[in-house]
Amino acid sequence: MHATVEAVSIRRYLLPAAVVAAFVLLLLVARWVLAGESIAFDLWIRGTVHSWASPFLTRVMLGITMLGSEKVMLPLGTVLVWRLATLGHRRQVILLAAGSLGAEQLSYLLKLAFHRPRPPVFFGLSPAENYSFPSGHAFVGTVFYGLLAGILAEFYSRRRKEAIAAAVLTVLLVGFSRVYLGYHYPTDVIGGWTCAAGWLAMVKLASGAGVGNPGAKD
Repeated sequence: MHATVEAVSIRRYLLPAAVVAAFVLLLLVARWVLAGESIAFDLWIRGTVHSWASPFLTRVMLGITMLGSEKVMLPLGTVLVWRLATLGHRRQVILLAAGSLGAEQLSYLLKLAFHRPRPPVFFGLSPAENYSFPSGHAFVGTVFYGLLAGILAEFYSRRRKEAIAAAVLTVLLVGFSRVYLGYHYPTDVIGGWTCAAGWLAMVKLASGAGVGNPGAKD
């Protein structure tokens, strides 16, 4: 009973506050970026990160950055949605599919709206063809792995901390890889994470997730 009341309080107060806070933070970061005031910070971080470059680290970052790409998330998400559907977990299917696809579309629209050119990429890599702010890998990757961690935590309650820790580590590494490889400015990644935080709060608020863990396993 106590857990249910607490979950209702989170949906009623904390989640709307998180959405508003993320929106305000995104506006502040976007203003900083569009005014050209973030460039010194961006170039300093880019230069510092690039100074750590090595052939081995570059190979690792190329692999890690794939975790935030459609080439990994789309087939993985398709398999997960199919598996959840066959097990009868309709709410989780909608949550993962709609949440991730919605984030992908919103990321595309925000890139068009802010229209920020990409920085030069490093290591002779092929440049990306779309705009830079916010980072789609940071935004969509955080949403996808965040939703996945939440679903796993529902079914395996004793592994909640591990699931969340794995998701956090994944999105941090993906974000770092985008700066390391030169595909994004650091503020693009920060903007992507900010969008993801607000979007995840909206999705959870809309889905009513968090009240009990039916079917949870130890």
